[in-house]
Amino acid sequence: MSTQAEPQRASVAPARTDKPSRTLLIGLSLGYFMVLLDMTIVSVALPAISSDLGVGLSGLQWVTNGYTITFAALLLTAGWLSDRYGGRRIFLWGLVTFGVLSGVSAAATTLEALVVLRLALGVAGALLLPASLAVITNAYTDPADRARAVGNWAAITGAALAAGPLVGGALTDSVGWRAIFLINVPLALVSLVITVRMAPETARKQRSGLDVTGQLSAVIALGALVYALIEGPDKGWGGGLVVGAFVVTAVAAVVFLVAESKAGDAAMLPLRMFRSRGFSAALGAGLLANFGLSGLLFVLSLYFQESRGYSSFSAGLAFLPLTLPTAFNPIYTGRLVGRIGPRRPATTGFVLMGLGALLQAPFTDDSALALTATVVGLLAFGFGVSFALPALVAGMASSVPTELAGIGAGALNSARQVGASLGVAVLGVILNLSATNADGTRWALVVGGVTLLLGALIAGTGLRGRSPN
Repeated sequence: MSTQAEPQRASVAPARTDKPSRTLLIGLSLGYFMVLLDMTIVSVALPAISSDLGVGLSGLQWVTNGYTITFAALLLTAGWLSDRYGGRRIFLWGLVTFGVLSGVSAAATTLEALVVLRLALGVAGALLLPASLAVITNAYTDPADRARAVGNWAAITGAALAAGPLVGGALTDSVGWRAIFLINVPLALVSLVITVRMAPETARKQRSGLDVTGQLSAVIALGALVYALIEGPDKGWGGGLVVGAFVVTAVAAVVFLVAESKAGDAAMLPLRMFRSRGFSAALGAGLLANFGLSGLLFVLSLYFQESRGYSSFSAGLAFLPLTLPTAFNPIYTGRLVGRIGPRRPATTGFVLMGLGALLQAPFTDDSALALTATVVGLLAFGFGVSFALPALVAGMASSVPTELAGIGAGALNSARQVGASLGVAVLGVILNLSATNADGTRWALVVGGVTLLLGALIAGTGLRGRSPN
């Protein structure tokens, strides 16, 4: 029945041109912006959520990680759904779901309800990312126009990172933490109206069956690992539930590897892709990049407000040295990568991020020297992010065959979000085990900084240098 309906719908869709209206690109980018904004806007609202709902550190970790767990685990499956059922349809469903769940999240009165809603929001977010890219690819038929459109779409990453802490802080101080979810409702509505009116139908591809075993085992492995890391300090590392979670993680990981090796073309993540050194390096470095970025945002958001006494808005302002470079420097990075390849920009980015974190570690008071170290450290970290992440995308793209480019991009995004979940969980453990917030922040910055320098080693030895002409 759907086969008959599709041509009729295509016949009444807006006529396609080689260069669609900029309004369409704005509408599609708004959906992507909303997804990324939700990753960072929560950070400065965590103390307010803790006070209102009466939750501790582990509860705040779940509020942050609930979103990234499902988002990371379902990105590749969302790409499969977009190909199978059409990017436009999946994007619209994702928008409606994201907008509705955001509105409901603002009404949550318990930690359990908020975490469940965050998990569901991650699912909706996973639908939006690959589907929006699929619609852009289909709408822009001219290769040059398509490249510019994808570049503008990707640049939203920096804008969302820059806006998240500042907007979140302003809304939390002026309206309350629930407003950080309500802001998604009008964004989703505007994007929905534009997409319905202007987005062309996207072709449906014949894809082999969904890799259900691989998908379920990936979700279970990531969820169990994050559970063990978050709950370990409170329940005891030798407790039955925590030990059981580690065992489940190991078993699910083995099941995933076996399932992917047997699934062939239906594999969610074909293991043959890891034969490429560049692909493996890009995924490993991407995981470590978001480990440091999300972990640092989580730790410093609490530190600024609990140890230095900043308001939510002031905490958002304090992150400007980190977030502003990500709004403009990726344009330069893209040109640089085009000239010299991804290796040196990515390596430089990781070194800057690592040093930016380590520079702040000795200064966890509120002296003038400590404030200077914070500004300089965050500035170095921000420039590091803006060098490393675009270079990793280019490194991944140059390391996989054209027919696997979509899976490669999804895998890199998944690896980054897995890293985000682990960064919040692991650095949260360090905070939980420390006597004071300042001590925990100091050691978390050291661990994060060393981890990022490891990322520099992986990028420097695994990514390609200057692309051959």
